[in-house]
Amino acid sequence: MGALPVFRWRLAPDGYATRRQLRARGLRPGGQDVAAQLERPRRRRGPLPAYLYRVDDAKPVRPMTPAKWAALAKANTARRTCPSCWLDAGYVIPTSLGMCGTCAYPDESAA
Repeated sequence: MGALPVFRWRLAPDGYATRRQLRARGLRPGGQDVAAQLERPRRRRGPLPAYLYRVDDAKPVRPMTPAKWAALAKANTARRTCPSCWLDAGYVIPTSLGMCGTCAYPDESAA
């Protein structure tokens, strides 16, 4: 593979897209190699690279299967369950606390 073409920020030609742009169109790279690179300038550091893929070589996003939906629901339930009181907190428990707000701050909830 030769050197990748490098484009300046906002100057990439049509036919190229980042992963997020492909996803917004309902596409995925589909195993293709990076086709080009986009460089976003930064003030005090080197440029920030973004990898571009060919839109015409992209494939449609695979649909979610019932098993994937079930696994995602189970993972989200685990993120909402407090490990101290084993109740569903109603929100994703912050990793900085490691438990629901009621268990983390018991004195404040009694007031």
